[in-house]
Amino acid sequence: MKHLPSLLKQIAQRRLLVIGDVMLDRYLWGDATRISPEAPVPVVHIVRETATVGGAANVANNIAALGAKVEVVGVIGQDENGATFRHHLRTAGIGFDARFALKDVPTITKTRVVVRNQQLCRLDREKEPDTYRRVLADPKVLKRLDAKIAAADGVILSDYAKGILSTEIIAHITALVRAHGKFIALDPKPASGVRFRELDLLTPNRKEAIELADLPPHAGHEPDVADICTAIWKKYRPKNLVITLGADGMLISAQGRVMQKIATAARQVYDVSGAGDTVIAALTLALTSGASLEDAAHFANAAAGVVVGKLGTATVTPEELSAYVASS
Repeated sequence: MKHLPSLLKQIAQRRLLVIGDVMLDRYLWGDATRISPEAPVPVVHIVRETATVGGAANVANNIAALGAKVEVVGVIGQDENGATFRHHLRTAGIGFDARFALKDVPTITKTRVVVRNQQLCRLDREKEPDTYRRVLADPKVLKRLDAKIAAADGVILSDYAKGILSTEIIAHITALVRAHGKFIALDPKPASGVRFRELDLLTPNRKEAIELADLPPHAGHEPDVADICTAIWKKYRPKNLVITLGADGMLISAQGRVMQKIATAARQVYDVSGAGDTVIAALTLALTSGASLEDAAHFANAAAGVVVGKLGTATVTPEELSAYVASS
């Protein structure tokens, strides 16, 4: 990537707004050397506990780590996990409107038990989607978003199917973004059932892309990637489509036409948790900084290559990315 230094300089001048399902990721790290006498399960001796922000907030965390300014909009509770969540945002320099911390909702929290660098189980705390969805459905809140969108270079919608994003809310936000002439991207979760159309960037993974395309398998095999891209274009009209393919890298498409398949940049993979957040953060930063779709995809692919080499929800800094690219 010959233009990486100048791209990183441009990125440092960007300001993005992330809207979506925010959560706290907790990790219990330990060891297990025996089976419990109470049940056939391992006894885990916890040696340390860590926490970081997850979901849409991890997208914001990746943006901040790459040097840009960012604010995240999502719903948390006025509870211990919410306080921890806000502490991590402040530490990372991520903006958060305190009016989105509510008394009557729990902060969505995922607690992972990790034994010898292997995830043993995950414990989730959350309420039904309507609990979170009703917040952005308030006209006063939607009006509040207008000023935030106007101040940003682009908006990322991060859907984790926890409820905050609905078809109506996405349509309203898209209209505000268009009115201000800004860039809008979506990391979709087809399981949430939300509908959208004519966004600047869509970043599903392979499974999500197949679900979005709604194509039947042919002779027991997955649909052809060209057919997937065409089907998604016809249904959703995204200007740019980037499908993440895990170990196979990523596929980029513009206006329904396959442009290029990029091999994975990862040298080693410890944990893919949050890699999709890194991809949409890096793509949006690059595209709003004037990069072409191909250059933006290579940039995002390299950023994801660094992140999956770390254990747990992680980010990448400009220094790490520069060193990684230089050694490639």
